[in-house]
Amino acid sequence: MAPAIRITTRGGASPRENKNSMTQSFQKVRALTGMKDVLPDSSAQWEALEATVREWLASYGYRNMRTPVLEQTRLFARGIGEVTDIVEKEMYTFTDALNDEQLTMRPEFTAGMVRATIEHNILYDRPQRVYAMGPVFRHEKPQRGRYRQFHQVDVEALGFAGPDVDAELIVMLSRLWKTLGLNDIRLELNSLGQADERAAHRAALVAYLEQHKDVLDEEALRRMYTNPLRVLDTKNPAMQDMADNAPRLFDFLGRESLDHFEGVCERLRDAGIDYRLNTRLVRGLDYYNLTVFEWVTDRLGAQGTVCGGGRYDGLIELLGGKAAPAVGFAIGVERLLDLCSQSGEQAAQPECQVYMIHQSPEAQRLAAQLAESLRDAGLRVIVHAGSAGFKSQFKRADASGATVAVILGADELAARAASVKWLREQGGQDQPQQETIALDRLVTELKLKV
Repeated sequence: MAPAIRITTRGGASPRENKNSMTQSFQKVRALTGMKDVLPDSSAQWEALEATVREWLASYGYRNMRTPVLEQTRLFARGIGEVTDIVEKEMYTFTDALNDEQLTMRPEFTAGMVRATIEHNILYDRPQRVYAMGPVFRHEKPQRGRYRQFHQVDVEALGFAGPDVDAELIVMLSRLWKTLGLNDIRLELNSLGQADERAAHRAALVAYLEQHKDVLDEEALRRMYTNPLRVLDTKNPAMQDMADNAPRLFDFLGRESLDHFEGVCERLRDAGIDYRLNTRLVRGLDYYNLTVFEWVTDRLGAQGTVCGGGRYDGLIELLGGKAAPAVGFAIGVERLLDLCSQSGEQAAQPECQVYMIHQSPEAQRLAAQLAESLRDAGLRVIVHAGSAGFKSQFKRADASGATVAVILGADELAARAASVKWLREQGGQDQPQQETIALDRLVTELKLKV
C-alpha cells in the first residue's frame, strides 16, 4: 500500500488558503523513465496488431498461456544465466518484506512459461504450442525501440525436437511480415550446436581472446572467461577485425548438428525464404542450442532486431522438469508498431459509430434507451453527456469519428422520429446527407446502413 500523503495547514487558515497550500505542496507525478503511457489514439493500433497476431497464431494451432509478472529471482538466474547482462545488470529485483524472498519482474517470458509447463505437467500427454503477450521489464538505457517496460509476443513450441518445427516458426514469421505489409525485414540464421561442441569451441575461443587482450574493451575483458561467445557480438568498431577472425562455433559442429541445421535451411528454401548465415549470431541468453535466428531491419537505427529466437532443448530439464526439447521466439511489440507506422499512415479508430444528440431532458432519456437498442444490434454508440447546444454537440460528434449523428429535438419527439445526419461515407456507398427515420425503424435502418 502506498504511504498516505499528510498535508498540514496553519490553524485558522481559510478553506481557499488550505486548498492553495495543498496544491502548492504536491509535486506533479510523471511516468517513470523508460515506461510509457499508451493513450487511446495509439492504443487502437496496439489492439489492431494484437488481434492480427492472435488470428495468425491460431492459424498455426498456438494457444494462449498467461504467467505472472512476478517470479522468484532464482528462476531467471538459473534459466537465463547468471553471467548474462539481463541477470547481472538489467533485472528489477527486490526483497518481499513479508517472507524475505527475492522476487523479480519478468525480464522475458520463456523461463516463466517453462516453469508453468513443469509445475502443471502440461507435457504429460502431448507436445504443446503456446504463446503469451504482455509487458516485460529490464533496467536498460531507454532509446528508440527499447524501454524499461516493453511488450513482447512470445511463442513456444514445447516437446518438439526436429528441424521441421524450427523452420515452421520462421515460416510463420515470414507470413506475419507479409500480413502486416513489412517487406524489408531480413532473416539471419546460425547454429550453436550442442554442449560438447560449444565446450570445444569455448576453449579455442578463450585461447584466441587471450592472444588479443590488447584490443579487448572493458566489457569484453569481463566476459572473456564467463561468456566468451558474447564477446563476438560486440558493436565496438575497434574489435570488429578481431571478432571476424575468431574461431567460428559453426566450424566445431558435428554431423548431427549440421544435419539439423541443413534440415532447417532445406525447409526455408522450400518456402522461398531467403536467409543469411551469420556465424557470430549467438543471442543474449544462455539456454539456446542448435538453431538460433533473428529477423532484423535497417529502419529502426541501432535497435534493428524485431524478433529473435531459437532452440533451447536443455532448459526444461535445467529448471527441474523431465528432459524435453523446445524452440521459440519473441517479437518486440513496440519495434513492430514502429515499423508498421512507417509503412503507412495509421488512422485513429473512431470512438463510436453512432453519436446521439439531444435537446431536452426528455430527449436525453429517449436517446439513452435507443442507444441500448442500437448496442443490442451490435453498433457502438455514444450518448452526449450533459446538456449543450446543437452546435457544440455536433462538433463533439464529428470529433468522435462517428459515421452518423442521431438527432432528437422537439420536432423529432413530436413526430416520433429521429433526424439522422451522415457525417462520413460508409462502405464506399453514398448516403443522403440527412434523413428522417421513424423511431420504430431506427435500429433496423442503422444496422443495415452503418
